[in-house]
Amino acid sequence: MITEQLSIAQEPLPSRDSLLNDIFYAGSAAEYKAAVEQAREAVLHFLEHTRRPFSGVKPATIKAAVAAVNLDAPLESYEELMAEVQALYLQHATAFHLPQYIAHLNCPVVIPALAAEVIISAINSSQDTYDQSAGGTFMERRLVDWTCEQLGFGAGGDGIFTGGGSQSNLMGLLLARDHFAMRVHGVNIKREGLPAAALRYRIFVAETAHFSNQKNAALMGLGEQAIVKVKTDQRFRMDAAALEQAIAAELAAGNIPIAVVATAGSTDFGNIDPLQEIAALAAKYRLWMHVDAAYGCGLLLSAKHRALLNGIELADSVTVDYHKSFFQPVSSSAFLVKDKETLKIVQHHADYLNPAEQDYDELPAQINKSVTQSTRRFDALKLWCTLRLTGKEKLGSYTDRMIATTAATAALMEKDEEIELLTHSDIGILVFRFAPGRAGIDVAALNLSIKKSLFFDGTLLVASTKVGGEFYLKFTILNPLTTVADTRDMLKAIKARGYELLSTGRFARKGA
Repeated sequence: MITEQLSIAQEPLPSRDSLLNDIFYAGSAAEYKAAVEQAREAVLHFLEHTRRPFSGVKPATIKAAVAAVNLDAPLESYEELMAEVQALYLQHATAFHLPQYIAHLNCPVVIPALAAEVIISAINSSQDTYDQSAGGTFMERRLVDWTCEQLGFGAGGDGIFTGGGSQSNLMGLLLARDHFAMRVHGVNIKREGLPAAALRYRIFVAETAHFSNQKNAALMGLGEQAIVKVKTDQRFRMDAAALEQAIAAELAAGNIPIAVVATAGSTDFGNIDPLQEIAALAAKYRLWMHVDAAYGCGLLLSAKHRALLNGIELADSVTVDYHKSFFQPVSSSAFLVKDKETLKIVQHHADYLNPAEQDYDELPAQINKSVTQSTRRFDALKLWCTLRLTGKEKLGSYTDRMIATTAATAALMEKDEEIELLTHSDIGILVFRFAPGRAGIDVAALNLSIKKSLFFDGTLLVASTKVGGEFYLKFTILNPLTTVADTRDMLKAIKARGYELLSTGRFARKGA
Protein backbone atom coordinates (compact mmCIF):
# COMPACT_ATOMS: atom_id res chain seq x y z
CA MET A 1 0.00 0.00 0.00
CA ILE A 2 2.83 2.43 0.90
CA THR A 3 4.66 1.59 -2.37
CA GLU A 4 1.46 2.23 -4.32
CA GLN A 5 1.00 5.62 -2.60
CA LEU A 6 4.61 6.60 -3.42
CA SER A 7 4.05 5.63 -7.03
CA ILE A 8 1.02 7.86 -7.22
CA ALA A 9 2.89 10.73 -5.57
CA GLN A 10 5.69 10.52 -8.15
CA GLU A 11 3.32 11.06 -11.08
CA PRO A 12 3.97 14.46 -12.68
CA LEU A 13 1.56 17.20 -11.64
CA PRO A 14 0.54 20.05 -13.95
CA SER A 15 2.59 23.17 -13.47
CA ARG A 16 1.13 26.21 -11.82
CA ASP A 17 1.53 28.16 -15.05
CA SER A 18 -0.54 25.63 -16.97
CA LEU A 19 -3.25 25.80 -14.31
CA LEU A 20 -3.25 29.59 -14.39
CA ASN A 21 -3.93 29.46 -18.09
CA ASP A 22 -7.14 27.65 -17.27
CA ILE A 23 -10.43 29.30 -16.28
CA PHE A 24 -9.38 30.57 -12.85
CA TYR A 25 -9.61 34.35 -12.97
CA ALA A 26 -6.53 34.72 -10.78
CA GLY A 27 -4.30 33.56 -13.58
CA SER A 28 -5.89 35.14 -16.60
CA ALA A 29 -7.00 38.75 -16.76
CA ALA A 30 -7.88 38.22 -20.41
CA GLU A 31 -10.16 35.27 -19.57
CA TYR A 32 -11.86 37.32 -16.86
CA LYS A 33 -12.32 40.28 -19.18
CA ALA A 34 -13.81 38.13 -21.93
CA ALA A 35 -16.27 36.47 -19.57
CA VAL A 36 -17.40 39.70 -17.93
CA GLU A 37 -17.69 41.48 -21.26
CA GLN A 38 -19.91 38.73 -22.66
CA ALA A 39 -22.08 38.82 -19.53
CA ARG A 40 -22.27 42.63 -19.75
CA GLU A 41 -23.46 42.44 -23.34
CA ALA A 42 -26.10 39.89 -22.39
CA VAL A 43 -27.43 42.14 -19.64
CA LEU A 44 -27.43 45.20 -21.91
CA HIS A 45 -29.35 43.25 -24.56
CA PHE A 46 -31.91 42.23 -21.93
CA LEU A 47 -32.37 45.81 -20.70
CA GLU A 48 -32.46 47.41 -24.14
CA HIS A 49 -34.61 44.91 -26.01
CA THR A 50 -37.04 43.53 -23.45
CA ARG A 51 -40.42 45.15 -24.05
CA ARG A 52 -42.73 42.79 -22.15
CA PRO A 53 -42.43 41.61 -18.55
CA PHE A 54 -42.57 37.95 -19.61
CA SER A 55 -42.15 35.92 -22.78
CA GLY A 56 -45.22 33.81 -22.09
CA VAL A 57 -43.29 30.56 -22.46
CA LYS A 58 -45.22 27.51 -21.24
CA PRO A 59 -43.64 25.34 -18.52
CA ALA A 60 -43.57 22.22 -20.72
CA THR A 61 -41.69 24.06 -23.46
CA ILE A 62 -38.91 25.44 -21.29
CA LYS A 63 -38.66 22.20 -19.29
CA ALA A 64 -38.01 20.24 -22.50
CA ALA A 65 -35.41 22.76 -23.70
CA VAL A 66 -33.47 22.59 -20.43
CA ALA A 67 -33.69 18.79 -20.32
CA ALA A 68 -32.20 18.56 -23.82
CA VAL A 69 -28.89 20.11 -22.70
CA ASN A 70 -26.03 17.63 -22.28
CA LEU A 71 -24.29 18.85 -19.13
CA ASP A 72 -21.39 16.45 -19.73
CA ALA A 73 -20.39 18.14 -23.01
CA PRO A 74 -18.73 21.54 -22.36
CA LEU A 75 -19.22 24.38 -24.83
CA GLU A 76 -16.35 25.81 -26.87
CA SER A 77 -16.57 29.53 -26.06
CA TYR A 78 -18.20 32.24 -24.00
CA GLU A 79 -20.15 33.22 -27.09
CA GLU A 80 -21.74 29.76 -27.19
CA LEU A 81 -22.30 29.82 -23.45
CA MET A 82 -24.08 33.18 -23.50
CA ALA A 83 -26.16 32.11 -26.49
CA GLU A 84 -27.36 29.13 -24.47
CA VAL A 85 -28.07 31.29 -21.41
CA GLN A 86 -29.95 33.72 -23.63
CA ALA A 87 -32.09 30.93 -25.11
CA LEU A 88 -32.87 29.15 -21.85
CA TYR A 89 -32.99 31.99 -19.34
CA LEU A 90 -32.63 35.60 -20.42
CA GLN A 91 -35.28 35.67 -23.12
CA HIS A 92 -37.76 34.24 -20.63
CA ALA A 93 -36.57 36.09 -17.52
CA THR A 94 -39.21 38.13 -15.75
CA ALA A 95 -38.43 41.82 -16.28
CA PHE A 96 -38.97 43.44 -12.90
CA HIS A 97 -37.74 46.80 -14.21
CA LEU A 98 -40.70 47.28 -16.56
CA PRO A 99 -43.82 49.09 -15.30
CA GLN A 100 -45.96 46.24 -16.66
CA TYR A 101 -44.50 43.99 -13.97
CA ILE A 102 -46.70 44.86 -11.03
CA ALA A 103 -47.07 41.49 -9.32
CA HIS A 104 -44.89 40.56 -6.35
CA LEU A 105 -42.45 42.34 -4.06
CA ASN A 106 -39.63 42.24 -6.63
CA CYS A 107 -37.92 45.57 -7.12
CA PRO A 108 -35.85 47.01 -9.95
CA VAL A 109 -32.26 47.36 -8.80
CA VAL A 110 -30.05 50.43 -8.62
CA ILE A 111 -26.89 50.40 -10.73
CA PRO A 112 -24.33 51.04 -7.92
CA ALA A 113 -25.44 47.75 -6.38
CA LEU A 114 -24.81 45.95 -9.67
CA ALA A 115 -21.23 47.22 -9.69
CA ALA A 116 -20.86 45.87 -6.15
CA GLU A 117 -22.18 42.47 -7.27
CA VAL A 118 -19.28 42.09 -9.71
CA ILE A 119 -16.78 42.79 -6.94
CA ILE A 120 -18.55 40.54 -4.42
CA SER A 121 -18.57 37.54 -6.74
CA ALA A 122 -15.04 38.02 -8.06
CA ILE A 123 -13.34 38.50 -4.69
CA ASN A 124 -15.61 35.91 -3.04
CA SER A 125 -15.09 37.01 0.57
CA SER A 126 -16.89 35.22 3.35
CA GLN A 127 -18.29 37.34 6.16
CA ASP A 128 -18.06 34.84 8.99
CA THR A 129 -14.67 35.89 10.44
CA TYR A 130 -12.34 38.90 10.27
CA ASP A 131 -9.51 36.96 8.66
CA GLN A 132 -11.79 36.16 5.72
CA SER A 133 -13.09 39.70 5.22
CA ALA A 134 -11.28 42.44 7.11
CA GLY A 135 -12.74 45.59 5.58
CA GLY A 136 -15.99 43.80 4.83
CA THR A 137 -16.49 42.98 8.50
CA PHE A 138 -16.39 46.61 9.55
CA MET A 139 -18.33 47.88 6.54
CA GLU A 140 -21.14 45.46 7.35
CA ARG A 141 -21.05 46.42 11.02
CA ARG A 142 -21.19 50.10 10.11
CA LEU A 143 -24.28 49.52 7.94
CA VAL A 144 -25.90 47.53 10.75
CA ASP A 145 -25.23 50.43 13.14
CA TRP A 146 -26.59 52.89 10.56
CA THR A 147 -29.80 50.86 10.15
CA CYS A 148 -30.19 50.66 13.93
CA GLU A 149 -29.91 54.46 14.03
CA GLN A 150 -32.67 54.76 11.43
CA LEU A 151 -34.83 52.46 13.54
CA GLY A 152 -34.18 54.52 16.66
CA PHE A 153 -32.41 51.71 18.51
CA GLY A 154 -29.44 53.81 19.53
CA ALA A 155 -25.95 52.69 20.45
CA GLY A 156 -27.08 49.43 22.06
CA GLY A 157 -28.41 47.98 18.83
CA ASP A 158 -26.76 45.33 16.69
CA GLY A 159 -27.55 42.79 14.01
CA ILE A 160 -26.37 40.89 10.99
CA PHE A 161 -27.07 40.63 7.27
CA THR A 162 -29.12 37.59 6.32
CA GLY A 163 -30.35 35.83 3.21
CA GLY A 164 -33.91 37.15 3.40
CA GLY A 165 -36.90 38.18 5.46
CA SER A 166 -37.99 34.66 6.36
CA GLN A 167 -34.56 33.94 7.85
CA SER A 168 -34.57 37.24 9.72
CA ASN A 169 -38.05 36.48 11.07
CA LEU A 170 -36.80 33.08 12.21
CA MET A 171 -34.06 34.78 14.21
CA GLY A 172 -36.62 37.06 15.84
CA LEU A 173 -38.82 34.19 16.97
CA LEU A 174 -35.84 32.09 18.05
CA LEU A 175 -34.52 34.86 20.29
CA ALA A 176 -38.02 35.41 21.67
CA ARG A 177 -38.37 31.72 22.52
CA ASP A 178 -34.93 31.21 24.01
CA HIS A 179 -34.86 34.36 26.12
CA PHE A 180 -38.32 33.61 27.49
CA ALA A 181 -37.32 30.04 28.37
CA MET A 182 -34.22 31.31 30.18
CA ARG A 183 -35.99 34.16 31.97
CA VAL A 184 -39.10 32.26 33.07
CA HIS A 185 -38.15 28.58 33.14
CA GLY A 186 -34.41 28.82 33.71
CA VAL A 187 -33.82 26.57 30.68
CA ASN A 188 -31.04 27.09 28.15
CA ILE A 189 -32.73 25.66 25.06
CA LYS A 190 -29.50 25.72 23.06
CA ARG A 191 -27.92 23.26 25.48
CA GLU A 192 -30.86 21.44 27.02
CA GLY A 193 -33.58 21.43 24.39
CA LEU A 194 -37.17 22.53 24.73
CA PRO A 195 -38.80 22.53 28.16
CA ALA A 196 -42.09 20.68 28.50
CA ALA A 197 -43.88 24.00 28.80
CA ALA A 198 -42.82 24.96 25.26
CA LEU A 199 -45.83 23.07 23.89
CA ARG A 200 -47.90 25.85 25.40
CA TYR A 201 -45.85 28.76 24.04
CA ARG A 202 -47.92 31.14 21.94
CA ILE A 203 -46.89 33.81 19.41
CA PHE A 204 -49.40 36.40 18.19
CA VAL A 205 -49.54 37.60 14.58
CA ALA A 206 -52.12 39.41 12.46
CA GLU A 207 -54.31 37.36 10.12
CA THR A 208 -52.45 39.10 7.29
CA ALA A 209 -48.92 38.37 8.60
CA HIS A 210 -46.32 36.57 6.51
CA PHE A 211 -46.51 32.78 6.26
CA SER A 212 -42.90 32.48 7.45
CA ASN A 213 -44.20 32.74 11.03
CA GLN A 214 -45.90 29.35 10.77
CA LYS A 215 -42.91 27.76 9.05
CA ASN A 216 -40.50 29.18 11.61
CA ALA A 217 -42.61 28.04 14.55
CA ALA A 218 -42.55 24.52 13.10
CA LEU A 219 -38.77 24.66 12.58
CA MET A 220 -38.30 25.71 16.21
CA GLY A 221 -40.20 22.69 17.49
CA LEU A 222 -43.21 24.70 18.68
CA GLY A 223 -45.46 23.62 15.83
CA GLU A 224 -47.78 25.81 13.83
CA GLN A 225 -50.17 25.55 16.77
CA ALA A 226 -47.99 28.13 18.51
CA ILE A 227 -49.08 30.84 16.07
CA VAL A 228 -52.24 32.68 17.14
CA LYS A 229 -53.81 34.73 14.38
CA VAL A 230 -55.27 38.02 15.57
CA LYS A 231 -58.22 39.67 13.86
CA THR A 232 -57.60 42.74 11.75
CA ASP A 233 -59.41 46.05 11.28
CA GLN A 234 -61.14 47.31 8.13
CA ARG A 235 -57.75 48.04 6.52
CA PHE A 236 -56.42 44.58 7.38
CA ARG A 237 -54.06 45.77 10.13
CA MET A 238 -53.76 43.97 13.45
CA ASP A 239 -56.52 45.13 15.80
CA ALA A 240 -54.89 46.03 19.12
CA ALA A 241 -58.05 45.34 21.12
CA ALA A 242 -58.34 41.94 19.45
CA LEU A 243 -54.69 41.28 20.32
CA GLU A 244 -55.32 41.84 24.00
CA GLN A 245 -58.40 39.65 23.85
CA ALA A 246 -56.37 36.89 22.17
CA ILE A 247 -53.66 37.14 24.84
CA ALA A 248 -56.28 36.90 27.58
CA ALA A 249 -57.91 33.91 25.91
CA GLU A 250 -54.62 32.02 25.68
CA LEU A 251 -53.79 32.77 29.30
CA ALA A 252 -57.23 31.52 30.34
CA ALA A 253 -56.64 28.33 28.37
CA GLY A 254 -53.43 27.71 30.30
CA ASN A 255 -51.11 28.64 27.44
CA ILE A 256 -48.04 30.86 27.65
CA PRO A 257 -47.79 34.02 25.52
CA ILE A 258 -44.14 34.74 24.67
CA ALA A 259 -44.09 37.07 21.66
CA VAL A 260 -46.00 39.25 19.24
CA VAL A 261 -45.04 39.86 15.61
CA ALA A 262 -46.15 43.18 14.16
CA THR A 263 -46.06 43.73 10.41
CA ALA A 264 -44.81 46.98 8.91
CA GLY A 265 -45.96 46.55 5.33
CA SER A 266 -48.11 43.46 4.82
CA THR A 267 -47.55 41.36 1.71
CA ASP A 268 -51.17 41.53 0.57
CA PHE A 269 -52.10 45.11 1.47
CA GLY A 270 -48.94 47.10 2.18
CA ASN A 271 -50.42 48.31 5.46
CA ILE A 272 -48.77 48.78 8.83
CA ASP A 273 -49.96 47.36 12.13
CA PRO A 274 -50.43 49.87 15.01
CA LEU A 275 -46.87 49.59 16.31
CA GLN A 276 -47.21 51.85 19.33
CA GLU A 277 -50.35 50.13 20.63
CA ILE A 278 -48.80 46.71 20.08
CA ALA A 279 -45.62 47.79 21.87
CA ALA A 280 -47.69 48.91 24.87
CA LEU A 281 -49.36 45.50 25.08
CA ALA A 282 -46.03 43.72 24.64
CA ALA A 283 -44.66 45.68 27.59
CA LYS A 284 -47.79 45.03 29.67
CA TYR A 285 -47.62 41.26 29.18
CA ARG A 286 -43.81 41.06 28.97
CA LEU A 287 -43.81 39.72 25.40
CA TRP A 288 -40.94 39.92 22.95
CA MET A 289 -41.95 42.30 20.16
CA HIS A 290 -40.64 41.55 16.69
CA VAL A 291 -41.48 43.81 13.73
CA ASP A 292 -41.45 42.32 10.26
CA ALA A 293 -40.53 45.43 8.24
CA ALA A 294 -39.21 43.46 5.28
CA TYR A 295 -41.38 45.56 2.99
CA GLY A 296 -41.99 48.72 5.01
CA CYS A 297 -38.32 49.36 5.80
CA GLY A 298 -38.14 51.81 2.88
CA LEU A 299 -40.15 54.24 5.01
CA LEU A 300 -37.05 54.67 7.18
CA LEU A 301 -35.57 56.71 4.33
CA SER A 302 -38.58 58.99 3.80
CA ALA A 303 -38.78 62.27 5.67
CA LYS A 304 -42.36 62.61 4.43
CA HIS A 305 -43.68 59.20 5.52
CA ARG A 306 -41.27 58.07 8.28
CA ALA A 307 -43.96 58.66 10.92
CA LEU A 308 -45.82 55.60 9.67
CA LEU A 309 -43.16 53.55 11.47
CA ASN A 310 -43.49 55.35 14.81
CA GLY A 311 -43.24 52.71 17.51
CA ILE A 312 -40.75 50.52 15.68
CA GLU A 313 -38.06 51.86 18.03
CA LEU A 314 -39.90 50.07 20.86
CA ALA A 315 -39.43 46.63 19.29
CA ASP A 316 -36.94 44.06 20.57
CA SER A 317 -36.06 42.98 17.03
CA VAL A 318 -36.76 44.01 13.45
CA THR A 319 -36.52 42.45 9.99
CA VAL A 320 -35.52 44.65 7.05
CA ASP A 321 -35.22 43.59 3.42
CA TYR A 322 -32.92 45.89 1.51
CA HIS A 323 -33.71 43.80 -1.57
CA LYS A 324 -37.24 45.16 -1.52
CA SER A 325 -37.57 48.80 -0.60
CA PHE A 326 -33.87 49.74 -0.86
CA PHE A 327 -33.76 48.44 -4.47
CA GLN A 328 -30.92 45.98 -3.89
CA PRO A 329 -30.30 42.73 -5.81
CA VAL A 330 -31.24 39.60 -3.90
CA SER A 331 -30.15 38.65 -1.44
CA SER A 332 -29.78 41.57 0.96
CA SER A 333 -31.68 41.42 4.22
CA ALA A 334 -30.84 42.09 7.86
CA PHE A 335 -31.93 41.18 11.35
CA LEU A 336 -31.58 43.92 13.95
CA VAL A 337 -31.96 43.90 17.74
CA LYS A 338 -32.31 46.78 20.17
CA ASP A 339 -30.04 45.14 22.77
CA LYS A 340 -26.90 43.54 21.36
CA GLU A 341 -26.62 41.31 24.42
CA THR A 342 -29.66 39.34 23.25
CA LEU A 343 -27.67 38.01 20.30
CA LYS A 344 -25.35 36.04 22.60
CA ILE A 345 -27.95 33.28 22.75
CA VAL A 346 -27.04 32.21 19.20
CA GLN A 347 -23.26 32.04 19.74
CA HIS A 348 -21.52 28.72 19.30
CA HIS A 349 -17.73 28.54 19.42
CA ALA A 350 -15.71 26.27 17.16
CA ASP A 351 -11.95 26.00 17.74
CA TYR A 352 -11.18 26.14 14.02
CA LEU A 353 -13.30 29.24 13.37
CA ASN A 354 -14.30 31.35 16.39
CA PRO A 355 -12.63 29.94 19.52
CA ALA A 356 -14.08 30.98 22.86
CA GLU A 357 -10.81 32.48 24.08
CA GLN A 358 -10.48 34.94 21.17
CA ASP A 359 -10.76 38.67 21.92
CA TYR A 360 -13.71 39.64 19.73
CA ASP A 361 -13.29 43.32 20.42
CA GLU A 362 -9.89 43.07 18.74
CA LEU A 363 -10.78 40.46 16.09
CA PRO A 364 -14.55 40.52 15.54
CA ALA A 365 -16.42 37.60 14.00
CA GLN A 366 -19.85 38.06 12.47
CA ILE A 367 -20.42 34.30 12.74
CA ASN A 368 -21.12 34.91 16.44
CA LYS A 369 -24.39 36.60 15.44
CA SER A 370 -25.55 34.18 12.74
CA VAL A 371 -28.00 31.32 13.21
CA THR A 372 -28.06 29.49 9.87
CA GLN A 373 -25.14 30.79 7.81
CA SER A 374 -21.41 30.20 8.19
CA THR A 375 -20.07 31.01 4.74
CA ARG A 376 -21.89 34.23 3.83
CA ARG A 377 -21.52 36.66 0.93
CA PHE A 378 -20.46 40.26 1.41
CA ASP A 379 -23.94 41.45 0.45
CA ALA A 380 -23.48 44.57 2.55
CA LEU A 381 -21.20 46.00 -0.15
CA LYS A 382 -24.23 46.50 -2.40
CA LEU A 383 -25.96 48.71 0.15
CA TRP A 384 -22.66 50.49 0.91
CA CYS A 385 -22.17 51.43 -2.76
CA THR A 386 -25.80 52.49 -3.06
CA LEU A 387 -25.75 54.78 -0.03
CA ARG A 388 -22.38 56.29 -0.90
CA LEU A 389 -23.37 57.10 -4.49
CA THR A 390 -27.15 57.52 -4.31
CA GLY A 391 -27.73 58.63 -0.76
CA LYS A 392 -30.52 58.27 1.76
CA GLU A 393 -32.50 61.27 0.52
CA LYS A 394 -32.78 60.09 -3.07
CA LEU A 395 -33.66 56.54 -2.01
CA GLY A 396 -36.34 58.00 0.22
CA SER A 397 -37.75 60.00 -2.68
CA TYR A 398 -38.32 56.73 -4.55
CA THR A 399 -40.55 55.52 -1.71
CA ASP A 400 -42.41 58.84 -1.74
CA ARG A 401 -43.05 58.52 -5.48
CA MET A 402 -44.38 54.97 -5.16
CA ILE A 403 -46.74 55.96 -2.35
CA ALA A 404 -48.02 58.89 -4.41
CA THR A 405 -48.53 56.69 -7.48
CA THR A 406 -50.40 54.14 -5.39
CA ALA A 407 -52.71 56.78 -3.90
CA ALA A 408 -53.44 58.22 -7.35
CA THR A 409 -54.10 54.73 -8.74
CA ALA A 410 -56.49 54.01 -5.87
CA ALA A 411 -58.36 57.20 -6.75
CA LEU A 412 -58.67 55.98 -10.37
CA MET A 413 -60.08 52.68 -9.17
CA GLU A 414 -62.62 54.35 -6.91
CA LYS A 415 -63.91 56.45 -9.81
CA ASP A 416 -64.35 53.38 -12.01
CA GLU A 417 -67.71 51.69 -11.40
CA GLU A 418 -66.40 48.41 -12.82
CA ILE A 419 -63.42 48.18 -10.46
CA GLU A 420 -63.87 47.03 -6.85
CA LEU A 421 -61.04 48.37 -4.67
CA LEU A 422 -60.84 46.47 -1.39
CA THR A 423 -58.79 48.95 0.65
CA HIS A 424 -56.26 51.75 0.48
CA SER A 425 -52.56 51.07 1.16
CA ASP A 426 -50.03 52.70 3.46
CA ILE A 427 -47.29 51.95 0.95
CA GLY A 428 -47.88 50.44 -2.48
CA ILE A 429 -50.26 47.45 -2.75
CA LEU A 430 -53.82 47.59 -4.06
CA VAL A 431 -56.21 44.62 -3.95
CA PHE A 432 -59.08 44.87 -6.42
CA ARG A 433 -61.07 43.07 -9.10
CA PHE A 434 -62.87 43.74 -12.35
CA ALA A 435 -66.62 43.47 -11.77
CA PRO A 436 -68.60 44.56 -14.82
CA GLY A 437 -71.96 44.26 -13.07
CA ARG A 438 -73.56 41.72 -15.38
CA ALA A 439 -75.89 39.13 -13.96
CA GLY A 440 -74.68 35.53 -13.72
CA ILE A 441 -70.96 36.29 -13.93
CA ASP A 442 -68.57 34.40 -11.67
CA VAL A 443 -66.41 37.41 -10.86
CA ALA A 444 -63.71 35.30 -9.20
CA ALA A 445 -63.41 33.00 -12.22
CA LEU A 446 -63.37 35.96 -14.59
CA ASN A 447 -60.52 37.68 -12.75
CA LEU A 448 -58.54 34.45 -12.51
CA SER A 449 -58.92 34.02 -16.27
CA ILE A 450 -57.82 37.63 -16.84
CA LYS A 451 -54.67 37.07 -14.82
CA LYS A 452 -53.74 33.82 -16.59
CA SER A 453 -54.49 35.20 -20.04
CA LEU A 454 -52.36 38.32 -19.56
CA PHE A 455 -49.54 36.26 -18.03
CA PHE A 456 -49.26 33.83 -20.91
CA ASP A 457 -49.22 36.50 -23.57
CA GLY A 458 -46.57 38.32 -21.52
CA THR A 459 -48.18 41.75 -21.67
CA LEU A 460 -48.94 42.31 -18.00
CA LEU A 461 -47.93 40.47 -14.83
CA VAL A 462 -50.35 41.15 -12.01
CA ALA A 463 -50.53 39.26 -8.73
CA SER A 464 -53.53 37.82 -6.94
CA THR A 465 -54.72 36.77 -3.51
CA LYS A 466 -57.82 35.56 -1.72
CA VAL A 467 -59.68 37.59 0.88
CA GLY A 468 -62.51 35.87 2.70
CA GLY A 469 -62.20 33.04 0.22
CA GLU A 470 -62.79 35.41 -2.72
CA PHE A 471 -60.27 35.81 -5.55
CA TYR A 472 -58.82 39.29 -6.15
CA LEU A 473 -56.17 40.83 -8.38
CA LYS A 474 -53.32 42.75 -6.81
CA PHE A 475 -51.08 45.61 -7.94
CA THR A 476 -47.72 45.78 -6.18
CA ILE A 477 -46.15 49.14 -6.99
CA LEU A 478 -42.47 48.70 -6.16
CA ASN A 479 -40.97 50.53 -9.11
CA PRO A 480 -40.45 54.29 -8.75
CA LEU A 481 -40.51 54.59 -12.55
CA THR A 482 -44.11 53.36 -12.68
CA THR A 483 -46.48 56.29 -13.27
CA VAL A 484 -50.21 56.84 -12.94
CA ALA A 485 -50.37 56.76 -16.75
CA ASP A 486 -48.88 53.25 -16.59
CA THR A 487 -51.38 52.02 -14.01
CA ARG A 488 -54.24 53.61 -15.95
CA ASP A 489 -53.15 51.71 -19.05
CA MET A 490 -52.91 48.49 -17.04
CA LEU A 491 -56.43 48.90 -15.70
CA LYS A 492 -57.64 49.46 -19.27
CA ALA A 493 -55.83 46.29 -20.37
CA ILE A 494 -57.42 44.28 -17.55
CA LYS A 495 -60.89 45.51 -18.43
CA ALA A 496 -60.35 44.96 -22.16
CA ARG A 497 -59.19 41.39 -21.54
CA GLY A 498 -62.15 40.85 -19.25
CA TYR A 499 -64.60 41.96 -21.92
CA GLU A 500 -62.81 39.79 -24.47
CA LEU A 501 -63.19 36.76 -22.20
CA LEU A 502 -66.83 37.62 -21.58
CA SER A 503 -67.54 37.83 -25.30
CA THR A 504 -65.93 34.47 -26.01
CA GLY A 505 -67.15 32.74 -22.86
CA ARG A 506 -63.63 31.47 -22.07
CA PHE A 507 -64.06 31.36 -18.32
CA ALA A 508 -66.22 29.55 -15.78
CA ARG A 509 -69.61 30.98 -14.93
CA LYS A 510 -71.65 30.62 -11.76
CA GLY A 511 -73.27 27.23 -11.64
CA ALA A 512 -71.14 25.91 -14.51
